[in-house]
Amino acid sequence: MASLKAALGASLAAARTLSPLLGCRPPPALCSTSAAAHGAAMEPAPRWLAGLRFDNRALRALPVETPPPDPEGAATAPRLVPGACFSRVRPSPLRQPRLVALSEPALALLGLGAPPADAAAREAREAEAALFFSGNALLPGAEPAAHCYCGHQFGQFAGQLGDGAAMYLGEVCTEAGERWELQLKGAGPTPFSRQADGRKVLRSSIREFLCSEAMFHLGVPSTRAGACVTSQSTVVRDVFYDGNPKPEPCAVVLRIAPTFLRFGSFEIFKPEDEDTGRAGPSVGRNDIRVQMLDYAIGTFYPEIQAAHAGDPVQRNAAFFREVTRRTARLVAEWQCVGFCHGVLNTDNMSIVGLTIDYGPFGFLDRYDPDHVCNASDNAGRYAYSKQPEVCKWNLQKLAEALQPELPLEVGEAILAEEYDTEFRRHHLHKMRRKLGLVQAEREEDAALAAKLLETMQLTGADFTNTFRLLSSCPAGPGPVDLAEFLTALTEQCASLEELRLAFRPQMDPRQLSMMLMLAQSNPQLFALMGTRAGITRELERVEQQSRLQQLSPAELLSRNRGHWADWLREYRARLEKDRDAAGDADAWQAEHVRVMHANNPRYVLRNYIAQNAIEAAENGDFSEVRRVLKLLEAPYQREGEAAEVPEVPEAPEAAGPEGAGSAAERRRSYSSKPPLWAAELCVT
Repeated sequence: MASLKAALGASLAAARTLSPLLGCRPPPALCSTSAAAHGAAMEPAPRWLAGLRFDNRALRALPVETPPPDPEGAATAPRLVPGACFSRVRPSPLRQPRLVALSEPALALLGLGAPPADAAAREAREAEAALFFSGNALLPGAEPAAHCYCGHQFGQFAGQLGDGAAMYLGEVCTEAGERWELQLKGAGPTPFSRQADGRKVLRSSIREFLCSEAMFHLGVPSTRAGACVTSQSTVVRDVFYDGNPKPEPCAVVLRIAPTFLRFGSFEIFKPEDEDTGRAGPSVGRNDIRVQMLDYAIGTFYPEIQAAHAGDPVQRNAAFFREVTRRTARLVAEWQCVGFCHGVLNTDNMSIVGLTIDYGPFGFLDRYDPDHVCNASDNAGRYAYSKQPEVCKWNLQKLAEALQPELPLEVGEAILAEEYDTEFRRHHLHKMRRKLGLVQAEREEDAALAAKLLETMQLTGADFTNTFRLLSSCPAGPGPVDLAEFLTALTEQCASLEELRLAFRPQMDPRQLSMMLMLAQSNPQLFALMGTRAGITRELERVEQQSRLQQLSPAELLSRNRGHWADWLREYRARLEKDRDAAGDADAWQAEHVRVMHANNPRYVLRNYIAQNAIEAAENGDFSEVRRVLKLLEAPYQREGEAAEVPEVPEAPEAAGPEGAGSAAERRRSYSSKPPLWAAELCVT
């Protein structure tokens, strides 16, 4: 420890010290004495991070389990944690932590200033970030704890889950009166790690780090990521669950949010589930449910607390109503940027309406409403088009978890009244903005948007690029030659090669034949195997592949141009009505283009972009992660607003997916359609 302190002191000699922050308004209560506080004297003293002021309200307001004493390791031993919302833990040190990247906009939320110009000071700042954001040292006032929650996973109640790889550090209060919870994800085992090691690897950490920030800058409510730290420590992972495990570097992400409470936080009281036989660890503890509601509403919905202070049922109903509305709007935002979450379990749903827990997520490339980004989701439960309905199902489970403090019939009535209406309203509002309709809504707008998505599906159009391209659609009065614009649109459609790859059968023909025979001879057994949806999709792929084999590139192009010409006629007619309603055609045109550019991103975190950054980082080069991060901070960037978009650097040939082609093929603009090899990327 002495050598660690000496090394830190030398590396931080040039680091600037922030002036003390004033804390929350109103001033926060003093932090409670904790095990972390008692051990603070043994921790290295921060310099750059010294101004962070912790006030850990959650640990005062909610019950905290004190870990069992002795033997060593008992605190993190897997166990049920009844009667508590948190359990005290301690991050496990990593060997030689090294900073991958910092998100300056996210860290600014905490009152941390911009990086210094001096190279030595920047280096000291990065060394301090690596030390404290890896969990190798604790900041003064931090009280690490793991949160206990349950969840329905893929539709089945899984019992106790909890923070198996994440740790609450505490809540930072800023001069602006804001309160931010800090988490370290990947900091080591907790009582909720089950048989796992509590670690996250570099590839998944980079994905979460980049996507958290990408979503925020897209305007989608999201938890934030302030730092990503890697190390020389390794863990063994079987990436594709195919019996080929390999060691991978451990990494930690600093996550930032008002709270990481989720729907599953309220499921710890669930009695034994009739299907799975599992129960929450705190069955019968309605007193804790009341505490949680008091804390969540009083802290994150103070206006609801103030309006219904004397009527807890009305207060809880207003809380559930607002969570329902926020969730509906959140999913509408996802659909409008083509985001697929991948694991929409109840334990991955935020009570304040944020995108939370980035795992096997993905952004749509070719528009396919049935796209499943998680290779482990064999039944397609969390497909892109199913996200709105799944989130409604999750809200139903939250309503069940809130009873008796919110009568179930009241919660169900709120859900029926609010969710679908709010989702459709917000989705149409966003789609109208994406189409540049800036005047009053018309009855045909929803049908126009639906037909656009249908056309995109029929032509295999790139989701992000097609919407962006529509901002250059000729919108003037009178006849216009659309040939050039149609050519640009069809260039964003899937080629014959792309389609044949996308609809390539996944099963051996003999296996498919056997499954079909089983379905006929023993339908009960076939149903029990739960493979009906997969077989149906496989038959569709076989049929589509057969049609594609008979199609020529020229026929595909002609068909695509026809589909787009039909839709463009309707779109231009609707634009003409919008322009006429404005009166001033020039002012309308300027606003039309401005709104489209502000709602249709040029850049999203496509899987292949993340993969190139991961491969470079695994080889010790973090520049691509930092480059992509800066790009994603301005996703709506217009032509000419900044320097030309840099190209993705070459990745080692051996690191690319099989069939990835030459390094030159891997190097393309961040806003281009993805290369063919990107379709081979598998995220679980």
